[in-house]
Amino acid sequence: MSRQFNNNKPIFIQVREIIEDQIVNDQLREGDQAPSTTQLVNFYKINHATVSKGVNQLVDEEILYKKRGVGMFVAHGAKEKLVQKRKDTFIDNYIIGLVQEADKLGISEKEIMALIKKVKGSELK
Repeated sequence: MSRQFNNNKPIFIQVREIIEDQIVNDQLREGDQAPSTTQLVNFYKINHATVSKGVNQLVDEEILYKKRGVGMFVAHGAKEKLVQKRKDTFIDNYIIGLVQEADKLGISEKEIMALIKKVKGSELK
């Protein structure tokens, strides 16, 4: 876990994204205990209310669940929910604009795929 936060978005969202990343990357699996708010407060040296806000959003979305007196745990299906949410965001943020710009430039679907494969291939080297 990194202790650095950027100024581009609220810290509670960054805390939430750290936990989401741990779930998506299988560092936290279904049924695993998530770091407590106290652990996160102590590690990041940030306000308890800030951490709680990010964690509570994950509870509200049923990514985490609380066991009273025990802690927070990763919910069943959490990874799938997060992956689907990120795919939807990816489509909204990247694919729609890419297709619209390609249409303006007269780039075919086949050409788009070739360009994607070219870029992916050059990243692997």
